[in-house]
Amino acid sequence: MSKQLPLVAMDACCSPLAREPLSEPQAVELAKVFKSISDPIRLRLLSLIASHEGGEACVCDLTDAFDVTGPTISHHLKVLRESGLIDGERRGTWVYYRVHPEVLARLSAVLVPADPAAVPA
Repeated sequence: MSKQLPLVAMDACCSPLAREPLSEPQAVELAKVFKSISDPIRLRLLSLIASHEGGEACVCDLTDAFDVTGPTISHHLKVLRESGLIDGERRGTWVYYRVHPEVLARLSAVLVPADPAAVPA
């Protein structure tokens, strides 16, 4: 259906950035995923899907939240799918999307300080 980025490097880089430097392949893989959510529409789509009741949202529930065309929303959803952040399932006429929480957890784990006690309160 859609080409999904291999998150192989993600498994190897779940330690915080401050603990050890990322390798070049790790940085490339992370940059692709972070780039996919750097667009305001994609970030909002991800948030709408993640916060939707039941943990999934129909594309029909997403399009009205934006002042852009349906094909534009489809493009942004494709980018999120290809980055591995969401997955979609066709049910009849509509596609229902859900977030992959494990991918979000890996992304957030990279940004956590090496020593959580060192974070100012």
